[in-house]
Formats: sequence, C-alpha cells, structure tokens
Amino acid sequence: MDLKLNKKYALVCGSTRGIGKATAIALANEGVHVTLVARNREKLKAVLEELPNHRNHNYIVADFLNPRELQEQLIKCIEKEHGFHIVINNTGGPRSGEILTASLEAFENAFTMHLKCNHLIAQATIPFMKEEGFGRIINVISTSVKEPIPGLGVSNTIRGAVGNWSKTLATEVAEFGITVNNVLPGFTETERLNEIIKIKANLENRSLEDMAEIMKNYTPAKRFAKPEETASVITFLASTPAAYINGVNVPVDGGRTKSL
Repeated sequence: MDLKLNKKYALVCGSTRGIGKATAIALANEGVHVTLVARNREKLKAVLEELPNHRNHNYIVADFLNPRELQEQLIKCIEKEHGFHIVINNTGGPRSGEILTASLEAFENAFTMHLKCNHLIAQATIPFMKEEGFGRIINVISTSVKEPIPGLGVSNTIRGAVGNWSKTLATEVAEFGITVNNVLPGFTETERLNEIIKIKANLENRSLEDMAEIMKNYTPAKRFAKPEETASVITFLASTPAAYINGVNVPVDGGRTKSL
C-alpha cells in the first residue's frame, strides 16, 4: 500500500528511544522529513544518523517540563524552516505508585509534560495543517485510557485527561482534513517496561525473569510487543489512506485490553 507520505513533514516527540525512535525511523523510511524532539542533544544526534537520508531531517532540543521553552523552540523551527503535517506526541510516563501516595507535584509535572505540551504543540502546528488541508496528530498514551492499571495512579489520571483532550480536539479540526487519534501501547519492549518489571518483581519478591513471564501471560499473544510494531500502526494512522479514522483509541496490546 502506498501511504502517500513522501515529502511530508513530521514532528516526533520522545524520539531518542523506544516507540518514539521506532516511529521516527518508520516515517523516514516512507520519505517523511522528520524533526526529532527530546532533551538530550547527543542522543538526538545519534538517532539522526540512524535515519535514512539523515541530511533531510533535523532535531529540536527541549525539556517537556518547560513547555514555554518547547513552544519557543518549535515556533523558531516553523518560522525558519517549515510547518508540520504530522505530529507524534510521545513522552515518558509518570513514575509508578498508588494514587493515594502521589504528591501534588507528581500530578502537576505529569499534567505539564503530557497535556500542556501537547496543547502548545497543537496550537503551533495546526495553522499549517489547515493551510495544507492535511494534518495528523497522534498521541501515544496507554491502555489505561480504557482500563486503569493498578499501581499507576498518576499515569492513569493524566492519560485519561489527554484522551479527552484529544477527542475534543478531533471534533474541532476534522473539517480541515486533520485527524487526531490515540495509540495505546500494551507491554512493549522499552526502558519503561523494564522499569515496571523491576518494580513489580521487587514488590512480589520475584526474579526479573519470572516477573517478565508472568506479565507476558497477561497478554493473549503471550509476548511483549516490539516498538516497531507500534510504530507501524502510528505510521498508518499518519497516512493519507487513514483519512477517515478520527477521534479513536487504538490499543496495540496483543489483545490484553478486555473492554471493547
């Protein structure tokens, strides 16, 4: 299938590792000009070198705990170079823990990183999408949008807020050829998953290997996802053939989510 993405411009957040990095590579393989976003310049440079035709791509250094700095850097990039047809909102999840023990600061930081930054990015990029008559905003969230996950109190709360923000935005911009969708990864082989396995193993006094096997057995597929598998779904949602998919949550979880 021709995804008709050649020469489109994409902004990929959290793109130095995991699903973000895999998505940047997948889009670049389709001929998309990719702008990477993360806070570590050296890691950004390293990923840039891995992208096909790396001279066609660039990066922005920004910390999502400082949304105004992110906004300034993004506006500079747009004014100096180009706008974006595609935005992949992807940021590392909040720390694990029960909701009752969470601090106000934990909620505030998560809200800033996940919702405020998404909102400022949308405000900066949607005018260009409207001009082009084509736009794709894809938020990488969590299956907790459908079913809260025990031990992830702050994450469950903030991910739900992002899901509702996304659905609201989708209804406002659809007439301009812009879609807004959420991808909900299940257990995926990333640093975040390794952190969760370690925490669960310590709580249950199990080895990391045993805990990983238990978690695999939560999933009908009996395995963890590869980041590239989630990236493939994101890339399709970013494509022209996916133009009539809007305002939905797409679990990529091997069948683990039990709700419809």
